[in-house]
Amino acid sequence: MRKVALDLGVRKTAYCEVQDGKVIQRATVTSVETLEAVLGPEQPSAQVAIEACREAWHVHDLLSSWGNQVVLVDTTRSRRLGIGQHGRKTDKIDAEVLALALERGGIPAAHVLSPHRRELRRRLNVRRALVESRAQLTTTSRGLAREQGVRLPKCPTTNFARHVSKLTLQPLEIIAPLLKQLETINAQLEVVDTRLAQLCETEPVVNLLMTAPGVGPIVAASFVSVIDDAKRFGSPHQVESYLGLVPSEDSSGGTRRLGAITKKGNSYLRSLLVQGAWAIITKADRHDPLRLWAEAVAERRTRKIAVIALARRLAGVLWAMWRDSAPYDPALLASASGRGTRKTARTLEAQAAQLTATVRKRVPSEATLQT
Repeated sequence: MRKVALDLGVRKTAYCEVQDGKVIQRATVTSVETLEAVLGPEQPSAQVAIEACREAWHVHDLLSSWGNQVVLVDTTRSRRLGIGQHGRKTDKIDAEVLALALERGGIPAAHVLSPHRRELRRRLNVRRALVESRAQLTTTSRGLAREQGVRLPKCPTTNFARHVSKLTLQPLEIIAPLLKQLETINAQLEVVDTRLAQLCETEPVVNLLMTAPGVGPIVAASFVSVIDDAKRFGSPHQVESYLGLVPSEDSSGGTRRLGAITKKGNSYLRSLLVQGAWAIITKADRHDPLRLWAEAVAERRTRKIAVIALARRLAGVLWAMWRDSAPYDPALLASASGRGTRKTARTLEAQAAQLTATVRKRVPSEATLQT
């Protein structure tokens, strides 16, 4: 099969085909559609490598419909392939490096979301943009009012425009255009939320995940849209690492050093999980095992560290619920936590015994010293 790579750009796309370690064809086009002459259904099928990006899903579907095998390359690992080495990074070079790596084999491929989950993620992205715009307009409105000595009443962002519009204070005329924008955004959010609810109705796993504390429809839907398929992960740690919630590590030189979380993966879902963790610590049932676990961590470390640790554990719990098609079960989770605590204690005891035995071997006995 032919080996081809594309470097997708905003204005142009670089095409490179290799054979036996040598470039046999190059091209630069303004759109992928114009590559039908070399990658279309009338041409021999090719294995095509492209880096994951905004338009990657569209390109993936187009090239696949032409009969090609598309490999989506994980951008977080692209440096392993040689991209950007020695300070040389251009579309032409990147396409060549990808093509040669594809021919050698062993490319770190990224997961391709199913079409339904792509639509779910698009709707969530639209909602996120609207919510962030509403928050920004609300903050700006409050700031402009304070400049004129007016402190606007506290209220949820969803009701801010309606509450403020009822006031008759003269200085508030300056923020009238912002209030109109807020009303428009609120109306659009209702439409988006309705569409999201319709999509979630076709996703039974969303309702399943919502049985966990701190998890509402947006958190559950976002988790589903990012993970896509629970079976592609073998353990909770893999999910936590995929979402960038595990500590960074530097174990060179024989010493293990852990740092802040890696923050790799989907930043929006990671922030939602952190918000869910805060909700568990502050609002969940006081006897809930997740809250008790987080409070124990907070006593040993800090509340902030406990929240991040809880967000990490929440991701693993949601994945396990999805994997087993089981709703949240506090008793089962408490039992698992107890087993984990006992296992940790046994491990520490074994390590202590081993250390004691090692010390005894190295330190001469009192009788030996006297002789």
